[in-house]
Amino acid sequence: MSTPTSSVQAPIRMHDPRAAISERVQRHRRPRGGTGPQRATSALVAAALANAAVVEVLFFTATDAPSAMLAAGRFLGLHAAVLLALQLVLVARVPWLDRRLGLGQLTAWHRWVGIGLAWTIVVHATLASWAYARINHWPFGTLADKWLGSLGTLAGVISGTLLFVVVLASTRAVRRRLPYELWHLVHLGTYAVIGFAIVHQTIENPISQPATWAKVYWWVLWTVAIGLFVLGRMALPLWRNLRHGLRVSAVVAESDDVTSVYVTGRGLDRMPAEAGQFMLWRFLTPGRWWQVNPFSLSQAPDGRTLRLTAKAVGHGTAGLRKLRVGTRVFVEGPYGAFTAKHRTKSSTLLIAGGVGITPIRSLMEVLEGPIVLMYRVRSEADATLLGELRDLAHTKRATLMLVVGRTKDTNPPPLSPEHLTTLVPDIRQRDVYVCGPTAMTDTVLASLRKLGVPKTQMHAEVFALAD
Repeated sequence: MSTPTSSVQAPIRMHDPRAAISERVQRHRRPRGGTGPQRATSALVAAALANAAVVEVLFFTATDAPSAMLAAGRFLGLHAAVLLALQLVLVARVPWLDRRLGLGQLTAWHRWVGIGLAWTIVVHATLASWAYARINHWPFGTLADKWLGSLGTLAGVISGTLLFVVVLASTRAVRRRLPYELWHLVHLGTYAVIGFAIVHQTIENPISQPATWAKVYWWVLWTVAIGLFVLGRMALPLWRNLRHGLRVSAVVAESDDVTSVYVTGRGLDRMPAEAGQFMLWRFLTPGRWWQVNPFSLSQAPDGRTLRLTAKAVGHGTAGLRKLRVGTRVFVEGPYGAFTAKHRTKSSTLLIAGGVGITPIRSLMEVLEGPIVLMYRVRSEADATLLGELRDLAHTKRATLMLVVGRTKDTNPPPLSPEHLTTLVPDIRQRDVYVCGPTAMTDTVLASLRKLGVPKTQMHAEVFALAD
């Protein structure tokens, strides 16, 4: 597909010509084979359990606590350190993990581990403080004075407090009210949490334990966890952006409120992007360089061009149409396990809702075998990239179904088990890819479970981050 590169004014084009769609389908890169999520899950669980076993050996062979209460507090403190290191790995965006588990699954685990970590720190701090107060017969005022006067304890208090601010910002009630940029800024406090935690740990006990092997273990643990984080979140994105030199090559109005942005660069055939994945996009203009938005690739990468497509639902997405050709682009990613390489069956059902059609549309390019695309929209006018979807369905000999109308006016309800089996009788023999608003995705997954579709055949991408 050719895209304009010299004109600043965005051309108006509703969809690609059928011939171009056919050319892309024949030219696309085959998805790389890979290990499924089971191996990655097993590796993470095994690493967590192994580290838990090590710290328990450390505790039972080196503890010299003068009371059971203080010993219990230290026991929890050791495990809190392991959980914090695990948190770093879960959000490090390690490519090996992300391609197999997906950022959604890793983020869900990160959320639950974060809650467990917060409670572990609360109980650790409570038991340790209470134990020291009882042992030394300190009133609360004296205890607080000791906290402020000890660098190690003060660092622990600061680390725990910052962690609770981050956890609070991640709760659903608060997260929905925060702009993505503010939420992201609050999460940068995680760096301070880790720094103060290491200071606390170094001074108070574990790293300063007399056994040499204990010191080696803690420094190796933190070096690996921080190293993976720096590699995945900083070094790899910087290297990829320097390598590819991404710039906007065209801005295309797909409809009144939907815009596609084409991006080109050097050696894009070496970027490990696959259909179905997404990136975090930053357009380096004076008014947008600080804004980061997660957008899926809306067409399969062809080694020459990347494309995102977004609907204008806020200031960030509405501003896409004002981008000028030549604007520099900084990306993080590609991320996600919502790819064709996790398919287990020869037939596929794709279910999309709203802007969730973008990764589904790119997936459709690379899938082979019988394909059914079910697109849930309020009306045909709301169907993003409908012209492209029809051309692609014709080229791939796929079935395209628009599921339109209000839920309350449809019996059985759209995307209910009865409705799904009526439209796709062989649904249990297909891999099912689902992408759309969180409520829609939850409804579809519940219907699939009721229908007995195996978990290994269900693949979901949730736009909670974008929402």
